[in-house]
Amino acid sequence: MFEAKLDYTALLVPTGPDPTGSRKSFKRYWNQLSRLQRNFIFITFVAAIITLIFLMKNEKPEELYKGKFGHIKIEPFNEPKAAESILQNVVPNQIDPIDLSKQLPNEDTNQNNQIVDSILEEPKDRLKDEHSIKTGVDGIESSDREGEVAKDFKGPTNNRQKAVVDAFKHAWKGYKEFAWGHDNLKPMSMGSHDWFGLGLTIVDSLDTLYIMDLQEEYEEARNWIDMYLKFDKNVEVNLFEVTIRVLGGLLSSYHLSGDKMFLTKAIDLGNRLLPCFDSPSGIPFSDINLATLKAHSPKWSPDSSTSEVTTIQLEFRDLSRCTGDMNYEEISARINEKVHSLPKKDGLVPIFINANTGTFRNFATISLGARGDSYYEYLLKQWLQTGKKEDDFIIDDFKKAIDGVLEHLVKETPKEHHLYIGELINGKDFKPKMDHLTCYLPGTLLLGHKNGMPSTHLKLAQGLLETCYQTYMKQPTQLAPEITYFNLNGESESDIYVKTTDAHNLLRPEFVESLYYFYALSGNASYQDMGWNIFQAFEKYTKVKNGYTSIGNVKSVLNVKPRDMMESFFLGETLKYFYLLFSDDRKEIDLDKFVFNTEAHPLPIRTN
Repeated sequence: MFEAKLDYTALLVPTGPDPTGSRKSFKRYWNQLSRLQRNFIFITFVAAIITLIFLMKNEKPEELYKGKFGHIKIEPFNEPKAAESILQNVVPNQIDPIDLSKQLPNEDTNQNNQIVDSILEEPKDRLKDEHSIKTGVDGIESSDREGEVAKDFKGPTNNRQKAVVDAFKHAWKGYKEFAWGHDNLKPMSMGSHDWFGLGLTIVDSLDTLYIMDLQEEYEEARNWIDMYLKFDKNVEVNLFEVTIRVLGGLLSSYHLSGDKMFLTKAIDLGNRLLPCFDSPSGIPFSDINLATLKAHSPKWSPDSSTSEVTTIQLEFRDLSRCTGDMNYEEISARINEKVHSLPKKDGLVPIFINANTGTFRNFATISLGARGDSYYEYLLKQWLQTGKKEDDFIIDDFKKAIDGVLEHLVKETPKEHHLYIGELINGKDFKPKMDHLTCYLPGTLLLGHKNGMPSTHLKLAQGLLETCYQTYMKQPTQLAPEITYFNLNGESESDIYVKTTDAHNLLRPEFVESLYYFYALSGNASYQDMGWNIFQAFEKYTKVKNGYTSIGNVKSVLNVKPRDMMESFFLGETLKYFYLLFSDDRKEIDLDKFVFNTEAHPLPIRTN
């Protein structure tokens, strides 16, 4: 046996009765006090008791939504305190906080419902332009194109925005040097990764470059697209991913810049994607070969993801508005009608659907995370895109779905009272699991409330925003994991916990997106401070020599396990939302004139 050597001295403090007999009782101490001292202590104690009783008597009981969802407790939202700047050379923006309640519609639920009803009663008004375009934009005058709103941006106006621009330029430099023309950068191995071989990072980043006024980099990207982006390639692509990233990116860049070249490319791509809609059910096939134009269901499953087939309408509708060819809009709109007709669980949809049968998979999971998320997002945004004048059933489906969320998916942790959204496994068994992807929902709910949705949507948005923020702040890296679990019935010591297999961070944008909506719609700088904390965490733990990398472990500052991947959405979404979040001008992108697609590409809202 080896005897341990101690390099310190142990001090043993007796814990039993004082051997000297010198310990004094409380009574003895009390008797030694003067009358003045005893009176002072007594008066202070009585005053404290009276104050406590008064506060308890006047404290208002927690307000619960007394309607159909009275079992759900939605805590009042406490505005976050301003964060202290960590980087010494970057100064927090000096903007006075604005009370969110003063910026939003009346809190009365009935009044909000009346607002919604009045909006839905507005007459329908479809475009009457019969002009059809299949190959290009020659001959289209600017006045013929609905929604083109070419806009000049001035670049960063404060130190936080400059920090985001510096981050973008650092990432762009690495991409340009090691992955130019490829889909994604592998910053640590100084290589590239191709998914579809369409230069995803360039197309996804184009409108970010334009908004940041990075003119040199924008011209590089614009010229590559003009000369090298070709869609007659023998490559299998996913309809959803190519629509939101490439078609959305091209259309957004066309609207912001007025450059017809982007529309020409968008028309070519849109036409090549149309065979996906030629299915027995009207639910599109998920994949297509861009050269052979043969579409099919995913190779890994007979079913498609529900979110994927229901998150393409914004882009195809915009393509119709840009060209006058209503075929794109009409084909994609049939999906809305088909899904609307299917049975649901109080507005909630399973995450898998079959393109051949047109039905949801039996006993599939119901989730607002992966494979379900953007179905709900596009219900609201399609309605907004049409100027709130078309397809009343879409906004009705949105309201029913949020009612279903409140009824079946919203829970509160037992100790710290974090509000979260879980999943229904097999459509019935509740699981206290929330994807980071779900953190888009607070922003979407707030956007809906700003446009007349009821106050319960606002309360849910506020509670979820705080919970999503805590999924960041409770980790040592202050970066959120891909998946978070919540204490349901006291099975965990912590109300928020992360499994090792879910501890990765992919540089996702969803929570930053929600912070942007909260800032843009309220003017409250506290949301900027929350975002600044997270941006600095990205800088500290994901920035590497040649770009930014996803990491495998947010639970350790000493071993974050870099994964050597920078996906296109980091430049196309995450940094774009950070830049807009830190803007001095809340209407740098006017949310009354634009709606963001699910890849953060702004598309114009119809005005006539």
